[in-house]
Amino acid sequence: MTLPARKPDWLRVRLPAGPEQDEFQSLKAKFRSRSLHTVCEEARCPNIFECWGQGTATLMILGETCTRGCRFCSVKTGKPGGIVDPQEPENTALSLAEMGLAYVVLTMVDRDDLDDGGAAHVSETVRRIKRHSPDLRVETLVGDFLGKRNDVRTVVQAGRPDVFAHNVEVVPRLQRTIRDARCSWDRSIDTLAAAKELGSAVTKSSLMVGLGEERDEVLEAMRSLRAADVDVLTIGQYLRPTKRHAPVRRYVDPDEFLDYERAGREMGFRYVASGPLVRSSYRAAEAFLHGLASEKTTAGETPPMNRYGRKRKLSVLG
Repeated sequence: MTLPARKPDWLRVRLPAGPEQDEFQSLKAKFRSRSLHTVCEEARCPNIFECWGQGTATLMILGETCTRGCRFCSVKTGKPGGIVDPQEPENTALSLAEMGLAYVVLTMVDRDDLDDGGAAHVSETVRRIKRHSPDLRVETLVGDFLGKRNDVRTVVQAGRPDVFAHNVEVVPRLQRTIRDARCSWDRSIDTLAAAKELGSAVTKSSLMVGLGEERDEVLEAMRSLRAADVDVLTIGQYLRPTKRHAPVRRYVDPDEFLDYERAGREMGFRYVASGPLVRSSYRAAEAFLHGLASEKTTAGETPPMNRYGRKRKLSVLG
């Protein structure tokens, strides 16, 4: 399939204005002053203005260098050499306590150079955040820890995040061509299943589309995630970070995303966010803070408009 010369209109990003712009600039200045790394910026997320404007951000810990090299990701790849900043958990917690965020997604680079993959560092950071900001909701978006169940246990039971997230990224057939060779569909599914078995109240994952998958493959992947008792699913359009990364094969129409969202609700996901600009942490605060339930529109009330100008009933953690 030949891609259009320019991206479709539905992939245009709305620039912030008014209070949302003020909040975005304020958070940006605070992150800079505290030398905190955000995936929102590292991964060039198109929702950065919206999420920061609503008091939600995704912080990356354990350094800026990932030990894996996935073909969709713009985060730097290399050899960290086992180096970890022991002050990072406390410094991160103190910084967040001053920011007034409602929800933070705490993600990490893969650290295969560490014996526990960084699990203890993640759990300690969550504990420090909870100590300084008891009302701040924390989601951990973590790697697969090379399939080590004890490391998943460390994050779930020692850290006790509000949400345990791990992304499968793409459908099973595309795992080998898009993700690092050390990643796999089965290992990711096992990681998510283990987190739920070990006591995580909410588990979450994400799929990218537009990389050559078929609709039936997406639906089968969704069914596999539900079989692992995953609660929350996000589905979004893959956008190529640079020419060195995997090419976009197709721009998926917004109506197809809505079909995936409806299918996900029918499968029993507690929350589904599906749309061209949706990313794994998209509207995380709204989703969690409103509770795990489907928002019902009262009789005669107009459903909210989504980001493509279409009426939409939102399933929200609300």
